[in-house]
Amino acid sequence: MSDKEKDQMSHEEVLELMAQETDLTPKKIVEELDKYIIGQNQAKRAIAIAIRNRWRRLNLNPTLQQEIGPKNMLMIGPTGVGKTEIARRLAQMVKAPFVKVEATKYTEVGYHGRDVDGIIRDLAEMSVRMVRDEYVERMKDKIESQIEERLIDSLLPGRRERGQEDEATRERHERTRAKLREQLREGVLEDRQIEITVEEKAMPIGVMGPMGFEMDDEMQGMLEKLMPSRSQKRKVAIREARKIVRMQEIDATLDKDKVATEAIRRAENTGIVFVDEIDKVCGPESAHGPDVSRQGVQRDLLPIVEGSTVTTRHGPVRTDHILFIGAGAFSRSKPSDLMPELQGRFPIRVELQDLGKEDFVRILTEPENALTRQQKALLDAENVTIDFTPDAVDMMAQIACRVNQSSQNIGARRLYTVMEKLMEEISFNAPDLKGQSITIDEKYVRDHLLELAKDEDLSKFIL
Repeated sequence: MSDKEKDQMSHEEVLELMAQETDLTPKKIVEELDKYIIGQNQAKRAIAIAIRNRWRRLNLNPTLQQEIGPKNMLMIGPTGVGKTEIARRLAQMVKAPFVKVEATKYTEVGYHGRDVDGIIRDLAEMSVRMVRDEYVERMKDKIESQIEERLIDSLLPGRRERGQEDEATRERHERTRAKLREQLREGVLEDRQIEITVEEKAMPIGVMGPMGFEMDDEMQGMLEKLMPSRSQKRKVAIREARKIVRMQEIDATLDKDKVATEAIRRAENTGIVFVDEIDKVCGPESAHGPDVSRQGVQRDLLPIVEGSTVTTRHGPVRTDHILFIGAGAFSRSKPSDLMPELQGRFPIRVELQDLGKEDFVRILTEPENALTRQQKALLDAENVTIDFTPDAVDMMAQIACRVNQSSQNIGARRLYTVMEKLMEEISFNAPDLKGQSITIDEKYVRDHLLELAKDEDLSKFIL
C-alpha cells in the first residue's frame, strides 16, 4: 500500500471518528456551553469557531489538511470566571481526548520536575482510555455473554469430554447450565464461592530509580512486556469474580494494537490540551532562584505547540493539529511577556470578564449544575426538601461579591464558601430532619451569615 493510500485511509477513518461533531455548529456549541457557564460570550464564540474549524479541516483532502493548523488560543482572565470549565465542558461535548495541566508543574530539561513531553503522553493515555471504553461499550453484549459462560463453567463440577457424553447426559448438562444462567441473571448466586484463575505481573524491585523521578513511559512499557505473568487460583464470591473475569475478557477480546492506533489518531486530530497558569512562566530570564526555569519551560513548550513528534508507550504522537488553549490571570505579567515565538502560536486572544452580583445570581440558579440544585439533590437523599427563595439567592450573591472585594477575588468559587457555610447546620442535622421541608429565605441567610456579611475581618472565610 502506498503512502498516499495510507494517508487517504487515515483521512476516512478520522472523518468517521469526527462524525459526531457534524451537528455541532458554533451556535449549538455556545448553546450547550450556556447550560453550564454564565456569561463569557466572547470566549465561547472563539472556542466554538476553533472546534468547528477543526471539523472543517477534516473534511478537506489530505494534502490541504496538513497546511491548516489549529486555532490555538489564549484565555486571559482572573481565577474563577470559567476558563477551565469552558474547555472541560467542550471536550465532553465533542468526545475529544482532553488534559488539563499547570504550566508551573513543568521545568526546563535538566532541572528537577516534569518534562513537558509528559503533557502529550498524558493525552495519549486519556485517548487510549476513551477508545478502549468505546470498544468495550460496543462489544458489551458479547463480553457479558462470555463472562456468564465462564462463571457457569466455574460453578459446574468437572465432567467428561463432550465427545464421550451420551445424549441424555448432554441434555441434562444443558438444563443445568440454563438453570444456573437464570440464577446468575436473577442475582441469587452472588455470594457463592467459586475458584478462578488470576494472572498477575510482578514488577521487579528497584526499577523506579531515584526518589522523586518518574520511570520513562517507553521503559515502563518494555518492562511490562518482559515481565512474566504468574497464574494462581483464588476462591472468591461470584460478585467479586465477575469483576475479575470482566477485566480478563476485555483484555482477551480487545485488539490492543487497533485501540492504540485509533487512540493516537484521535489524539493527533481531536486532542485538546489546556495549559493553565501559563502566566506563571512569564517574566524576564533569571540566573538564580525560582525563575531559573521559566524561560526554559517556554522554550520546551514551543516545539510541542508548533508541531513535533512525542514518543509515548502507545506509539509516536504528532502534535501539529492538537488544539492548545493557554490560560492565566496575567495579573503580574502580560501576554507580551511570553516569548515572541510562543505568542505567535496562540494567535487567538480572548479576555474573560470579572463576575459581578448579577452573574452570581445566575450561576446560583440557571446552569444545569447550579449550586442550589446540587444542594437540593444532596438533601433529597436524606428525604429533606430544601427551597431557596429569590431574595435568599440575591443575598448570597451579594455576600459573595462583598467577600471577593474585601479579600482575594476568587470569582465564582467564592459561592462554594458561602453555600457551604449557609448549609452547614442543615447538612449536619439532615439525618434527624427526615420528611421535613425547609425554606431558605433572606432572613435565614442573614441569620446564618451575619458575621460574613458584616465583619470586615473575613480571613476565616477565605478558601
